[in-house]
Amino acid sequence: GWCPLSPTGAQTTQLLVEPPWTPAVLWDQVTLTCRGSGTAGATTWYKDGQLWGLEGHDHVTVTESGTYTCDRPGTGHSPPVHVVNATPVLQVPARALLEGDTVTLRCRL
Repeated sequence: GWCPLSPTGAQTTQLLVEPPWTPAVLWDQVTLTCRGSGTAGATTWYKDGQLWGLEGHDHVTVTESGTYTCDRPGTGHSPPVHVVNATPVLQVPARALLEGDTVTLRCRL
């Protein structure tokens, strides 16, 4: 399911990643969804710090590796999501982790 990259309940913009692993890998057909306050469809996307040109879409499918963020009016920029095109890659769940949590790691070859 969808996993936020910032703690739930926080008044911030969240960038959700599916499949819910980080770093995301390009060949997993990664979908990003931007959530925050403001009107639905009022999302601005950035890739590698540059305006990505997909304004108005709340979710996108990634076709290139890079670092993605989104911006929503009222809650601002999301934390970044890194999408890599490499093997092997060691992934952790794409959710807020706390010290002492039991974490499942995934090695992708």
